[in-house]
Order: sequence, then C-alpha cells, then structure tokens
Amino acid sequence: MSRFTYTGEKRREIVFPIGGIGAGVLGLDGTGRLRDWEIFNRPNKGSLNGFSHFGIKAERGGKTLDARVMNADLMPGYMGNCIPNARFHGYGFGPHRYLLSGVPHFRDCVFHGEFPFAEVCFQDETFPGKVTLKAFNPFLPGDADNSSLPCGFFTASVENTGEEEMEYTFELSVNNPGKYRHHHREVRQGGFVGVALCDENPDAEDMENGCLLFAVPETERVALQQYWYRGSWFDNLGVFWRDFTAPGQLKNRAYDDGDEKVYEDVATIAVTAKVQPGAAWSQRFLIAWRYPNCKNYWSNPDDEADAAVLKRTWKPWYATRFDSAEAVAEYAFSQWDDLEAETQKFHDALYASDLPDVALEAVTANLSQLKSATCMRLEDGSFYAFEGVHANSGSCEGSCTHVWNYAFALPYLFPALERSMRELDYARNQRPDGGMSFRLQLPLGRRRSGFRPCVDGQMGGVIKTYREWKILGDDAWLRKLWPMVRKSVEFAWAETNADRWDPDKSGVISGRQHHTLDMELFGPNSWLNSFYLGALKAASEMARAMDENDFAETCDVLYRQGREYTQKELFNGEYFQQKIDLRDKSVLNPYCQGENLTGGGTVETYWSDEAGQLKYQIGEGCGTDQVLGQWMCELSGVGEILDRQMVDSALAAIYRYNFKQSMRNHFNPCRIYALNDESALVICDWPKGKEKPVVPVPYAEEAMNGFEYQAATHMILHGMEKEGLDVVRGIRDRYDGAKRNPWNEFECGSNYARSLASYALLLVYSGFWCDMTRGEVGFAPLHGTGKFFWSMEGAWGTFQANPAGSVLQVLHGMLRLERWGVPEAEKVRQIRRGLETLSFRETDGLIKLECATELHAGEMLEALR
Repeated sequence: MSRFTYTGEKRREIVFPIGGIGAGVLGLDGTGRLRDWEIFNRPNKGSLNGFSHFGIKAERGGKTLDARVMNADLMPGYMGNCIPNARFHGYGFGPHRYLLSGVPHFRDCVFHGEFPFAEVCFQDETFPGKVTLKAFNPFLPGDADNSSLPCGFFTASVENTGEEEMEYTFELSVNNPGKYRHHHREVRQGGFVGVALCDENPDAEDMENGCLLFAVPETERVALQQYWYRGSWFDNLGVFWRDFTAPGQLKNRAYDDGDEKVYEDVATIAVTAKVQPGAAWSQRFLIAWRYPNCKNYWSNPDDEADAAVLKRTWKPWYATRFDSAEAVAEYAFSQWDDLEAETQKFHDALYASDLPDVALEAVTANLSQLKSATCMRLEDGSFYAFEGVHANSGSCEGSCTHVWNYAFALPYLFPALERSMRELDYARNQRPDGGMSFRLQLPLGRRRSGFRPCVDGQMGGVIKTYREWKILGDDAWLRKLWPMVRKSVEFAWAETNADRWDPDKSGVISGRQHHTLDMELFGPNSWLNSFYLGALKAASEMARAMDENDFAETCDVLYRQGREYTQKELFNGEYFQQKIDLRDKSVLNPYCQGENLTGGGTVETYWSDEAGQLKYQIGEGCGTDQVLGQWMCELSGVGEILDRQMVDSALAAIYRYNFKQSMRNHFNPCRIYALNDESALVICDWPKGKEKPVVPVPYAEEAMNGFEYQAATHMILHGMEKEGLDVVRGIRDRYDGAKRNPWNEFECGSNYARSLASYALLLVYSGFWCDMTRGEVGFAPLHGTGKFFWSMEGAWGTFQANPAGSVLQVLHGMLRLERWGVPEAEKVRQIRRGLETLSFRETDGLIKLECATELHAGEMLEALR
C-alpha cells in the first residue's frame, strides 16, 4: 500500500492541517473528526470545538433510510483522557461526548494524505452510498498571499451505489467557541449562504475576539439551523439528531430573547440533492475565520517599560487583507476553482518527482509545518516563527536563526517570505558592533534579546543571505543588507566580542561558542567552524559584487587559513572532532561575561569538580553536524569548503557510529523521539577507544529529525544513497500514523521547523541550483535522468532528463534564462522553445543562450541530443 494511504491502526495519530501560512489552522483526523482548532493566533493542540462535525442522511420516498456523522470508529482506548482537575469528564468517564462516538457513524475509513490534500473514504456496507470527504487549503509556491487564507476548503461527496434514486443531505455543524453571549447571523452574500458565529466579547484586544463562519455556495436546497436547541443535560445533541434524521429539510431555529446566559451553541448548514443510481454528487463547504488580535502571551517582562511594550497587540497579516470572516468566505468561494486547480497543479508536479517513495513522503509531509501554528505572518506580511509549539503556546520564540538554518523549503517555495526573515534579523537583531541576537522579539519594537550571539545562527545568516541573493538575482536587495552582513562577519574578530570567536583573525573559531544544542563549546571544532568558513567564502563573493575587493581579500585569506587548520588539526583520519582538553579548567577564564542559559557563573556552569572535566563538550565524539556548514554551502551555491574526501569519510563515520538500527539497547537520558526497535541517527556518539565526557554536549543521545535529514541528504549527495535513505526511512517509519502523526514531526514541540530540512532531498535528487544574478538555472539529477519539480523566485515547474535530452517546463510564473545547466550539455545539438530554435553554445557544462529567453506558464525549453 502507498506510503500516503493509511488504514487501521495507521490512522490513530493522524491530524492533517488545514489552514493558511500564519493564518490559523484546524485539523482533520484519521477518523474524519475535526480537531486542533488553532485559529486564535496560538497553538491549541488536542482541542475539540464542541460538536463540530460533518454528517450525511439518505432518504427515499419520504422516509429516512440512514443518517450518521461522517466519522469512523474511535480508536481505542476508551478510558478517557487524564485532564488536571477535571470533574465529571475525562479519565474514568470514557471518550469525550464531543467526539460523537455515541452517535451513528461509519464503521471504518481509509485516510489518504498527499499534502496539501487530504481525503477520507468512509466504509460501512450498511450505508446506502459511498461517502468521501476531501479537504485542502491553497498551497501555491511564490503566491504567499493566497497560501495564507484563514479557512478550510472541504468537499463532501456521495455516490449512489443502489438501484434507485436517492435523496442525500450533507450537513456541517459548527460550535460557537466564543466565551460570551453568542450571536449567530445568517449570511447571504457573494454567492454563498452561511452562518457567522460571533459573541459579545467586551475586550476588543482579546485574542479570541473575532468571528467563525461556515458556508456553502448558494443553492435552492440549502437549509440553516442557526441554533441547536438550548437546554441542559444532553438536550442539544439529542434534539439536533431528532431534527436532522427526520424526513425532509432541516428546520431553522433562532433565539433572540435577551438571555444573558452563555450556552453551548451550535449551528448547522444542510444541503440536499437527488442522486440517480450510479451517479455521484459533491458539495462544497467552507470554514473561515477572522481573529484579528495577536499578542506576546509567552514572555515575562523585564521591567515596566518592557511590560508596556508587551501589552501591545498587532494583527496577523490576513486580518489586514480581510475585514471580516464574510470577506474571507466571499473571496474563497469566488476563487475556489482557480485556487484548487493551481494547488492541484503544484501537487501533481511535486508528486510526479522521481524520488524514492520514502524521500517524497519526507519532502511533502513536512511542508505542512509551514501551515502549522509554528508560523506567523506579521502585519506587513513578514514571516515569523517559533521553533515548534507546545500544546497551547509557541515553543522557543523568535525565528531562531540556528534552527531555521536547516529549513530549506521556504527559500525556494516562498522566497519573499524567507527574505523577510533576513530583513527582520538585520534590522532588529543586530547590535552596533555586528553581534546578533538569534531570537527576534515581539511585538516589533521590543528591545532585542540580550543573550549572547550564537555562531551557527549568525554565520548561517550570512550563508542564507547569499542564497537569497542568488535565488532573487537582485544586487539592489543585497546592497541594502550588505553593511549589516559585513558587520556580522567582522564580529568574529571584533574587540567587543566578549566570546572571542576569532580575535586573532586566524579563520578559526576558538572562543566561547553558543549553538543550537543550547550550551557553548570551547575550542576549535569543525561543526561551528564550517559555518564560519562558509560565511567567509560567501561574504567574499558578495563583497566583490558590492565593489569591496579589500574585504573580499580579507575573507579569502581567513577562509584559506581556516580551511587548512580545520583539515590539519581537527580531522582525526576518520572524522572531524573538537580540539579541547577536557581537564583544562583555565579554558573558561576569559569568558566570565554575559548570561548563562542555565544561570550561575561560567565556571559553575561548565566545570564539574567531581569529574574534573569541562561539561557540555564533544571532544573526541563523532557529531552528526560536524560538516553541517558544508551541507548548507553545497545546497546554497557557495560550494564545497572542506576537502571532499575528508567530508566523505566523516559522513561514513556518522552513519557507522551514530545510526542505530535499533534504539532498544541505546542509552538515552534525554527526550524520547525514537525508542524500542525504531532506527535513528543520534546527535553524537563516541566510538570505542574515544573518551566520552562525563557530562557531554546536551541532547547527545537523542535523535532529532532535522539533524537526521541534513546528514541523510548530505550522505546521498556524496554517494551514500543507501545509507542516507536508511536514515530517512527510520524517521518516516516512526511517523507512520500509528505511533506519531505523519504531518507533525516534533522536536522541541510539535510542528518543528528543523524538519523542513527534508526539502533538501528534492534538491539533491534533482540537482537543482540557480544563480539568478547570472540568469542561470541548472539540474544535475542524482541518477542522470528523471522528472522533478522545481521552484524559485517568480516561477515553478518541472524538469525532465532522459536519453533524448532535457525538458524544462514552467507551470506558473515567468523564468528569464540566460544559461541552462543540463546533464551532458556537451552532447546537446539543438535548443527549442516551442517551434523556435534558439542559438546557443556550450561553455563549461552550461548551455549559453545567444539571447536571454523568457519562459511563461505553459511554455517549455528543450535540449535535444
């Protein structure tokens, strides 16, 4: 069975996200239930919005033959959840009533998920028809705005499998989540009919002050029930089910009695159609929302001034585009056909890519992180994100630079959003001396974080700026950021750098080095120095583009020095390690300034009297990220920064020592992201004969998905395809639907950003690269041939290479091309653009077009051998 189809136990943990980038999201679970209503500008895992559900009724000859909610059997167990301080529900009271497991439903279902589309096919031989529910939210590379719509698009379908005409009714019921007196408005405008669920929230800046709306396209056979029956005990659901299952159309109910009590109010829309035998009927439903208040609810103020700033609210970007939930719905319905068609076009192109199934699954499933509560868009549309999310709040704020180093999907799929992260970093996070905070503080205008800069985040930002410049191809954009980018490099040797990264301008980071594993290394190591080398190499090229040749030469000299040192002093013949004497307490003496993450002084934090050792170091260990900087550089166009044979050897060692075929006998005192007989690549291991620190680098024994993906893709890129796929398969087999949610890879919380490293699988297999400063786009497929999706600034499409030649097709946007990299370019005898033959010459493995050409949507360029 396909890796994208889930049955039986494999549906247990599924919650598929339906929502826009930074616009809120709700989840469709593996049984067809609506869960995780994260529409209030913050996470809300595990939430059930009352009795919200889809349902269907079958009638013939004025009699109701069958009616049921569109859910499959609830997965065991049935003790109920443990909820702190719960009374009369939760553990010991069975499944929550909101799950509707006591209402007639379908026996089973099959869940098919190919992000951004999900489909639930309900199965029950006793129901007179074949029922499915499809859901999506637009995902259009390059079109961030239409990919940020605050709504869910649903299509319910039924096929009449009987021998007589049947009358079917689909219904959608939605609970009003408001905390205050409810108002349900019937809405008829813009070709749709719906119900707006609002309340009398007295706090205009409350994050839950807004409106939830659900609707269908306007039709004669639509019925509304603005309110379910208001009663007590179990009256509302009981009366609703009686209303719905009665023959004929659902009858309306409205309340306008001035009652101040807050009820458990639900509303329903029902649509009816007659369906002939063998025919099918589909009905569209939309759930839209507008909750226009964001605030920093996760930080504690440092002082009164900070407290005043923290009180400020701001709008999510979508709320500046739409002034009401009705406006959202009107736009969504008017554009539904085009949005779905374009999303389907993207889906089809991406899923046609010639990747191994498990690699394609890893690429596509993790795109869902962009639609999760991890991500936000600020009022001006800029992109901001947590690292992941806790159940009810963001986890680790601030578009954390070292975590987002790994995330390779956004820069290619939504380049403008990725550029906005660079712009915010350099505008808001940089000190006058070039040191940078690695967490952006909200609301904008709040003082930047006072915690020390981190090497991987700061130097990774230089490499990412280079990447964004090459994808965009606009020197003017780089020129705006360049002074800050240069300062961030110079900070390595700045006198004001209390952590003394490279005070002697040696090309080697050797001081106190904060990093993504949350503590600091002391002494040279290839992991963080590879970021420095990559930043120096990238800065050199950017400096020359900015006519700063002296600085470029400085970077070149430091790069050469640092490369030589790293290869000579840090490579042990098998892999790269940290150069540190664990018993030398004096290493800490120069570094007593600044805050420590765990509190206390530097010596107290990093020295163990009992062990007589430095704490939180790698030493002779084999780290998964030891050549991470080279991975970033190879994928970003900077190129190799360390000797290829040494890198090959290091990657082989990472697989040999860090990849565990089974975690059963692996000791892990840290967080449990892989266990029992699951396979995983751990953060760090110490081969036999190598000394493991008594207190090693934090998380050493863990397996974190993003680390695994970067190492796996680097292995594949360096000829270790089997080994790399072993690692990828280990991850995705853990997220199989039974044990974990396939669309929620977690690390420090759900929907973790680092897993977006999986997009590199597509880059590696297709060999896609671009340098739009030169009008260059190229492909070097891993196996020489194949068809692949590609995306970049202004355009996306497919590329195909076969023995007859290569074809580049633009499916959306416009691509201006001067040079084209194809396999075996020296064998190309003809270039065709439609019926036109283009003049060219082959130079250094590239097809150089005599005249630049523009390819628009639907057009293709062919290179014939």
